[in-house]
Amino acid sequence: MQIYPFSHIRRILHLGLASCVLLSAFLVISDDKNEPVSPDLSATNWKSLFDGKTLKGWKTTNFAGGGDADVKNGSIEIDMGLALSGVQYTNQPPRINYEITLEAMKRDGGDFFCGLTMPYKKEHCTFVCGGWGGGVVGLSSINGMDASENQTTEFKKFENNQWYRISLRVMDNRIQGWIDQKLFLDVDTTDVSVGMRIGEIEESAPLGVATWMTSSSLRDIRLRQVPAPDSK
Repeated sequence: MQIYPFSHIRRILHLGLASCVLLSAFLVISDDKNEPVSPDLSATNWKSLFDGKTLKGWKTTNFAGGGDADVKNGSIEIDMGLALSGVQYTNQPPRINYEITLEAMKRDGGDFFCGLTMPYKKEHCTFVCGGWGGGVVGLSSINGMDASENQTTEFKKFENNQWYRISLRVMDNRIQGWIDQKLFLDVDTTDVSVGMRIGEIEESAPLGVATWMTSSSLRDIRLRQVPAPDSK
Protein backbone atom coordinates (compact mmCIF):
# COMPACT_ATOMS: atom_id res chain seq x y z
CA MET A 1 0.00 0.00 0.00
CA GLN A 2 1.36 3.39 -1.02
CA ILE A 3 1.54 5.94 1.82
CA TYR A 4 1.03 9.60 0.80
CA PRO A 5 2.66 12.40 2.77
CA PHE A 6 0.34 14.59 4.85
CA SER A 7 0.96 17.66 2.67
CA HIS A 8 -0.22 15.74 -0.42
CA ILE A 9 -3.40 14.61 1.34
CA ARG A 10 -4.06 18.18 2.48
CA ARG A 11 -3.76 19.44 -1.11
CA ILE A 12 -6.29 16.82 -2.24
CA LEU A 13 -8.72 17.85 0.50
CA HIS A 14 -8.35 21.54 -0.42
CA LEU A 15 -9.02 20.79 -4.09
CA GLY A 16 -12.08 18.75 -3.16
CA LEU A 17 -13.43 21.53 -0.96
CA ALA A 18 -12.84 24.14 -3.67
CA SER A 19 -14.70 21.98 -6.18
CA CYS A 20 -17.69 21.70 -3.83
CA VAL A 21 -17.77 25.49 -3.33
CA LEU A 22 -17.66 26.14 -7.09
CA LEU A 23 -20.40 23.58 -7.72
CA SER A 24 -22.61 25.14 -5.04
CA ALA A 25 -22.10 28.60 -6.50
CA PHE A 26 -22.96 27.31 -9.98
CA LEU A 27 -26.16 25.73 -8.71
CA VAL A 28 -27.20 28.93 -6.91
CA ILE A 29 -26.56 31.00 -10.04
CA SER A 30 -28.50 28.51 -12.15
CA ASP A 31 -31.45 28.61 -9.74
CA ASP A 32 -31.43 32.43 -9.67
CA LYS A 33 -31.55 32.58 -13.47
CA ASN A 34 -34.59 30.31 -13.55
CA GLU A 35 -36.47 32.01 -10.71
CA PRO A 36 -39.14 34.57 -11.66
CA VAL A 37 -38.12 38.17 -11.04
CA SER A 38 -40.14 40.18 -8.53
CA PRO A 39 -42.06 43.27 -9.72
CA ASP A 40 -39.91 46.24 -10.70
CA LEU A 41 -40.61 48.79 -7.97
CA SER A 42 -38.74 51.50 -9.88
CA ALA A 43 -41.13 51.37 -12.85
CA THR A 44 -43.00 54.61 -13.56
CA ASN A 45 -46.44 53.13 -14.30
CA TRP A 46 -47.37 52.20 -10.72
CA LYS A 47 -50.62 53.67 -9.41
CA SER A 48 -50.63 54.55 -5.71
CA LEU A 49 -53.73 53.23 -3.91
CA PHE A 50 -53.01 54.97 -0.60
CA ASP A 51 -52.16 58.65 -0.17
CA GLY A 52 -50.45 58.16 3.21
CA LYS A 53 -52.73 60.70 4.89
CA THR A 54 -56.36 59.54 4.69
CA LEU A 55 -58.47 56.44 4.07
CA LYS A 56 -59.61 57.88 0.74
CA GLY A 57 -60.28 54.89 -1.53
CA TRP A 58 -60.51 52.54 1.48
CA LYS A 59 -63.03 51.58 4.14
CA THR A 60 -63.02 49.39 7.22
CA THR A 61 -64.17 45.91 6.20
CA ASN A 62 -67.49 44.84 7.69
CA PHE A 63 -66.19 42.00 9.86
CA ALA A 64 -68.16 41.10 12.99
CA GLY A 65 -66.07 42.17 15.99
CA GLY A 66 -63.38 43.63 13.74
CA GLY A 67 -60.90 46.20 14.96
CA ASP A 68 -60.87 49.82 13.84
CA ALA A 69 -58.72 51.12 10.99
CA ASP A 70 -57.20 54.58 10.82
CA VAL A 71 -54.23 56.42 9.33
CA LYS A 72 -51.30 57.18 11.63
CA ASN A 73 -47.71 58.08 10.84
CA GLY A 74 -48.20 57.60 7.11
CA SER A 75 -49.65 54.09 7.33
CA ILE A 76 -53.02 52.40 7.66
CA GLU A 77 -53.20 50.93 11.15
CA ILE A 78 -55.56 47.97 11.59
CA ASP A 79 -56.38 47.28 15.22
CA MET A 80 -56.75 43.77 16.60
CA GLY A 81 -60.30 42.44 16.59
CA LEU A 82 -62.09 39.42 18.02
CA ALA A 83 -61.31 37.53 14.83
CA LEU A 84 -61.00 39.16 11.39
CA SER A 85 -60.18 42.85 10.96
CA GLY A 86 -59.21 44.73 7.84
CA VAL A 87 -59.64 47.33 5.14
CA GLN A 88 -61.22 47.10 1.71
CA TYR A 89 -60.46 49.05 -1.46
CA THR A 90 -63.55 50.95 -2.63
CA ASN A 91 -62.64 51.32 -6.32
CA GLN A 92 -62.68 48.61 -8.96
CA PRO A 93 -59.31 46.89 -9.47
CA PRO A 94 -58.24 44.98 -12.61
CA ARG A 95 -59.07 41.30 -12.66
CA ILE A 96 -56.09 39.90 -14.55
CA ASN A 97 -52.61 40.83 -15.79
CA TYR A 98 -51.58 43.11 -12.93
CA GLU A 99 -49.09 43.44 -10.08
CA ILE A 100 -49.80 44.73 -6.61
CA THR A 101 -47.29 45.56 -3.89
CA LEU A 102 -47.39 46.93 -0.35
CA GLU A 103 -45.45 47.02 2.87
CA ALA A 104 -47.02 45.36 5.91
CA MET A 105 -45.94 45.16 9.55
CA LYS A 106 -47.27 42.99 12.35
CA ARG A 107 -47.59 45.08 15.49
CA ASP A 108 -49.10 42.54 17.86
CA GLY A 109 -50.82 39.16 17.76
CA GLY A 110 -50.05 35.60 16.82
CA ASP A 111 -51.63 35.02 13.44
CA PHE A 112 -51.76 36.48 9.95
CA PHE A 113 -51.07 40.20 9.69
CA CYS A 114 -51.60 40.43 5.94
CA GLY A 115 -54.25 38.43 4.15
CA LEU A 116 -54.23 40.16 0.78
CA THR A 117 -57.41 39.37 -1.14
CA MET A 118 -57.34 40.17 -4.86
CA PRO A 119 -59.27 39.42 -8.04
CA TYR A 120 -58.40 36.51 -10.30
CA LYS A 121 -60.56 36.49 -13.43
CA LYS A 122 -64.14 35.98 -12.20
CA GLU A 123 -62.96 34.74 -8.79
CA HIS A 124 -60.95 36.06 -5.85
CA CYS A 125 -58.22 34.56 -3.66
CA THR A 126 -56.14 35.51 -0.63
CA PHE A 127 -52.36 35.54 -0.21
CA VAL A 128 -51.93 34.71 3.49
CA CYS A 129 -48.80 35.87 5.32
CA GLY A 130 -48.31 34.52 8.84
CA GLY A 131 -51.41 32.37 9.20
CA TRP A 132 -52.20 29.29 11.29
CA GLY A 133 -50.26 30.36 14.35
CA GLY A 134 -48.00 32.91 12.68
CA GLY A 135 -45.79 31.06 10.20
CA VAL A 136 -47.81 29.85 7.20
CA VAL A 137 -47.57 31.55 3.81
CA GLY A 138 -49.75 30.47 0.91
CA LEU A 139 -52.77 31.03 -1.31
CA SER A 140 -56.36 30.38 -0.24
CA SER A 141 -57.89 28.60 -1.90
CA ILE A 142 -56.69 26.08 -4.48
CA ASN A 143 -59.22 23.38 -5.38
CA GLY A 144 -61.13 24.32 -2.23
CA MET A 145 -58.08 23.77 0.00
CA ASP A 146 -56.67 26.44 2.33
CA ALA A 147 -53.20 27.95 2.19
CA SER A 148 -52.19 25.61 5.01
CA GLU A 149 -53.01 22.44 3.09
CA ASN A 150 -52.46 22.98 -0.63
CA GLN A 151 -49.43 23.00 -2.92
CA THR A 152 -48.65 26.65 -2.16
CA THR A 153 -47.94 26.11 1.56
CA GLU A 154 -44.67 27.69 2.71
CA PHE A 155 -43.34 28.74 6.11
CA LYS A 156 -41.66 31.92 7.33
CA LYS A 157 -41.01 33.50 10.70
CA PHE A 158 -42.36 37.05 10.94
CA GLU A 159 -41.10 39.48 13.56
CA ASN A 160 -43.22 42.13 15.26
CA ASN A 161 -42.58 45.77 14.31
CA GLN A 162 -40.71 44.88 11.13
CA TRP A 163 -41.81 45.98 7.67
CA TYR A 164 -42.14 43.32 4.97
CA ARG A 165 -42.51 44.06 1.26
CA ILE A 166 -45.28 41.85 -0.14
CA SER A 167 -45.78 41.69 -3.91
CA LEU A 168 -48.05 39.69 -6.21
CA ARG A 169 -48.25 39.14 -9.95
CA VAL A 170 -51.61 37.88 -11.24
CA MET A 171 -51.57 36.59 -14.81
CA ASP A 172 -53.93 34.52 -16.93
CA ASN A 173 -52.49 31.13 -15.98
CA ARG A 174 -50.12 31.92 -13.10
CA ILE A 175 -50.12 33.66 -9.72
CA GLN A 176 -46.79 34.57 -8.12
CA GLY A 177 -45.97 36.14 -4.78
CA TRP A 178 -42.86 37.52 -3.10
CA ILE A 179 -41.93 38.61 0.40
CA ASP A 180 -38.96 40.98 0.45
CA GLN A 181 -38.19 39.92 -3.14
CA LYS A 182 -37.97 36.25 -2.18
CA LEU A 183 -40.34 34.05 -4.17
CA PHE A 184 -42.88 32.29 -1.95
CA LEU A 185 -45.71 31.61 -4.39
CA ASP A 186 -45.56 30.34 -7.96
CA VAL A 187 -48.65 28.41 -8.96
CA ASP A 188 -49.73 27.36 -12.44
CA THR A 189 -53.49 27.91 -12.44
CA THR A 190 -54.18 26.20 -15.76
CA ASP A 191 -55.79 23.08 -14.33
CA VAL A 192 -56.76 24.16 -10.82
CA SER A 193 -59.73 25.94 -9.30
CA VAL A 194 -58.87 29.27 -7.65
CA GLY A 195 -61.32 30.81 -5.19
CA MET A 196 -61.94 32.32 -1.78
CA ARG A 197 -62.06 30.40 1.45
CA ILE A 198 -65.75 30.14 2.36
CA GLY A 199 -66.63 32.43 5.26
CA GLU A 200 -66.39 36.00 6.44
CA ILE A 201 -63.07 36.57 4.68
CA GLU A 202 -65.15 36.89 1.50
CA GLU A 203 -66.05 40.40 2.72
CA SER A 204 -62.52 41.45 1.67
CA ALA A 205 -63.29 41.02 -2.05
CA PRO A 206 -62.59 42.37 -4.54
CA LEU A 207 -59.43 43.88 -3.03
CA GLY A 208 -58.61 44.13 0.64
CA VAL A 209 -56.23 43.30 3.46
CA ALA A 210 -57.34 41.35 6.52
CA THR A 211 -55.78 40.19 9.78
CA TRP A 212 -56.74 37.48 12.27
CA MET A 213 -56.60 38.46 15.97
CA THR A 214 -53.59 40.58 15.03
CA SER A 215 -52.88 44.29 14.65
CA SER A 216 -50.92 45.46 11.64
CA SER A 217 -49.85 48.49 9.62
CA LEU A 218 -49.85 48.98 5.84
CA ARG A 219 -48.11 51.52 3.63
CA ASP A 220 -46.90 52.15 0.07
CA ILE A 221 -49.79 50.28 -1.55
CA ARG A 222 -49.36 50.29 -5.32
CA LEU A 223 -50.84 48.54 -8.35
CA ARG A 224 -50.02 48.44 -12.04
CA GLN A 225 -51.28 46.55 -15.05
CA VAL A 226 -48.76 44.48 -16.99
CA PRO A 227 -48.93 43.08 -20.52
CA ALA A 228 -50.10 39.54 -21.04
CA PRO A 229 -47.38 37.03 -21.94
CA ASP A 230 -46.77 36.72 -25.67
CA SER A 231 -48.79 33.95 -27.26
CA LYS A 232 -46.63 31.23 -28.77
